[in-house]
Amino acid sequence: MKNTIYEYSEVEDEKLKKYIIDTPLLHKYFKLDWNILKSQQYCGILNFGDEDYYLLPKISENSDEKNLDIFIYMLMYAYDIKLEAEDIASCKNEKHNILEVFIQMFASNLFKEFKRGVYREYITEQDNLTTLRGKYLINKNLKFNHIKNKIYCEYDEFSMDNQLNQFFLYAVKTLLKYTKNKKLLKQCELVLDEAEYKTFDINNLHVHFNRLNNRFKDSFEFALLLLNKSIPLFAKDKKSFAFLFDMNVLFERFVGKMIKELEAATLLQSCDTYGDLILKPDIIVKDLIIDTKYKKLGAKNEIKRDDKFQMFVYGKNYNIANTMLLYPKHLEHFDYDLVLGEKGEEVKMKIKSLDLWFDGCGYDEFVEEIKIKVKELSC
Repeated sequence: MKNTIYEYSEVEDEKLKKYIIDTPLLHKYFKLDWNILKSQQYCGILNFGDEDYYLLPKISENSDEKNLDIFIYMLMYAYDIKLEAEDIASCKNEKHNILEVFIQMFASNLFKEFKRGVYREYITEQDNLTTLRGKYLINKNLKFNHIKNKIYCEYDEFSMDNQLNQFFLYAVKTLLKYTKNKKLLKQCELVLDEAEYKTFDINNLHVHFNRLNNRFKDSFEFALLLLNKSIPLFAKDKKSFAFLFDMNVLFERFVGKMIKELEAATLLQSCDTYGDLILKPDIIVKDLIIDTKYKKLGAKNEIKRDDKFQMFVYGKNYNIANTMLLYPKHLEHFDYDLVLGEKGEEVKMKIKSLDLWFDGCGYDEFVEEIKIKVKELSC
C-alpha cells in the first residue's frame, strides 16, 4: 500500500505537511514540534490532492495490509458494521477508501428499507383551506378570514415529512460530497423528495424510535457515525476530507464490548463524582475495574502518576479492591502488579497489555483470537 502514515510518526510528504499546517481543522489530529509534524492517536483516512492517505495503528511491524485489516476489523466489531470480504479487499487494493465503502453500505441498507416502505407519521398541520378539514379554528378564522371565503383548520397529515426522514435527507446530501459513486445516495434522495431539507446538530439530536420506525434505527446510527467522524475540508474546487477515529475511544469501545459479550460487565454511560473529581471508569466486571489506555508504554516506570491516582480513586469510590490498566501491546508485553495506598486503604492494580495481532486472515478469525486473549487477562 502506498501513502501510509502510522500513528505517532513523522509526516514526511512536504506537500501534505504544508497542507496540514495550513488547515486549522486538522491541527488537533497532528502535532507540530520544531518543524517536525507527527500524527497522533487518530486513525482513518485523509484525502488530499485527490490522493488517499491512510493513518493506521502500528500493530504489525512489517505489513501495511495487516494493520489496515486489524483497524477495519476493530471498527466492524466496535460499531456493528457488517462488511463483506470484497469490501475490505477494495480498501487494500485502493479501489475504494474506507469512507467510500462505508457510505455505499449505508446507502444500500437505507434504500433497502425504503423499498419496504418509507416511514410516515401523523403530523399536525394548520392551514387556510377552501373546505373544512379536521378542526375548525375559531380565533384564527376571526383573525384571517373576516372577508375571505376560506376556513382556517387544524388537521393531521399522514406524512413522510417527519424528523427521521428530514435527518436522512440531511445525511444523504452531506455524504454526497464525500463519494464518487453517488448513484445509491441519489436514489435515496429521490425517495425523500417530500421531506423538507433541514440541517441538524448531530450532537443534540433526539429521534424517538417505536415499533413502526425501529427498522430504520441501524441506518440512523450508522449515519450519525459517518457524519460525526467525517471532517469536511472543502475549499473552492477542492474536495479534500478526513475520516478519523480516536484510537482511545475505539480501543475502549472494542475491549468493552468484547468483555461484555464474554461475561457480565458494566460499561458506564454516565459519570460519578468523588469530591471534586468526575469519575467514569471504562469497564466494571464483578470485582474488577478496567480502564483502557491507548498509549505507547515502553516500561513500567512510564505509567503516569495521574493514572495510578485515578485507579486508586476508582477503587475507593466503587468499593472495589482490584483494578487494571489495560494498554495495547506495542513494544513488549506487560503483566505487572502494584498495590496503591497505605495499610487499610490498599487498592490492587494490574498493568496488562492486549496484543491485537492475530494469525488468521479474516474478521471471524480475528474476533475469536482476540476473545481468547481477553479471557486470559483476568488470569
